[in-house]
Amino acid sequence: MNWSSGLLGFTAGLVISVVTAPVGVSGAVFLLPVQVSVLGVPSPAVTPTNLLYNVVAGPGALLRHARSGRLGGPLTRLLLLGTVPGVVIGAVIRVFAIPGPTVFRLLIAAFLLPLGLWLCRRTLRPATAERPVRRPTTRATGTLAMAVGTVGGIYGIGGGSLLGPILAGRGIPVAEVAPAALSSTFVTSVVGAGTYALLSLTAEGSIAPDWPLGIACGLGGLVGGYLGAHLQPHLPETFLRLLLGTLATGIGTLYAAQTLT
Repeated sequence: MNWSSGLLGFTAGLVISVVTAPVGVSGAVFLLPVQVSVLGVPSPAVTPTNLLYNVVAGPGALLRHARSGRLGGPLTRLLLLGTVPGVVIGAVIRVFAIPGPTVFRLLIAAFLLPLGLWLCRRTLRPATAERPVRRPTTRATGTLAMAVGTVGGIYGIGGGSLLGPILAGRGIPVAEVAPAALSSTFVTSVVGAGTYALLSLTAEGSIAPDWPLGIACGLGGLVGGYLGAHLQPHLPETFLRLLLGTLATGIGTLYAAQTLT
C-alpha cells in the first residue's frame, strides 16, 4: 500500500462512518465497492480487510455510546448470540465455496432496495391503531441475526446495514438499534477476521486481510464513528429513520447498478 491509497482509505472510512454511525451501520457495505473498484483489493482478501476495518473503526462509536449509557442490553446480547456463530460459518463458506460477487450484489440489491423504501414509507406514514407495528419475537430476531452474521462472514459487511432497517421498521427505536447493531458488528468482525487469519494458514489464495489498508480505513472509521455517534442523540427519530431508509435504498441502488454494468 502506498501513501495515496492509505490516505484515500482513511478519508473514505471517515466520511462513510460519520454518515452511517448514527443509525448503527459501520459503513463496511459502502466501503466494499471502494476497496474492490478503486483500491484494487483482490478477492477473497477484500472480505477480511473489510472485517479488519470494522475491528479498528468500531471502538469509536461504541465508546461514545458507552459514555452516554446506551451500550449493552438484551437486544445486544440477542444479536451477538446469532451473529457470532454465523460469521464463522460465513467465513468457511467464503474460503471453500467462494460465492461470486455478482450473486452477492444482486441479493443485496433485491433485499435492501425494497427494504429501504419500505422503511421510508413506514416513517412518513406511521402505524395507527388499525395498522399496529409489533416488535419481532426473540426467536425471529435470533434467526435473523444468525443469517446476517453468515452474510457478513461471506462478504465482510458488518450486518448493521441489514439488521438496522429491519429492526427499526419493526418498531424498535433507532436509539436502541444503533448501539446493539454496532456492538454486534464489532464482535463478529473480530471473530470473522480471526477466522480468516486461521484459514489463511491452511487454504490457498489471497485470504489474509490487507493489513495496512484495512487499518488505514479503520482509523478513518474510528474518528468518523465517534463523531457520528456523538451526533445521534441530537437528531430526531424521524430523521434517523429516514436516513437509515435512504442509506438502505442507496446501497441497494448502488449494487443493482454494479450488477447491471
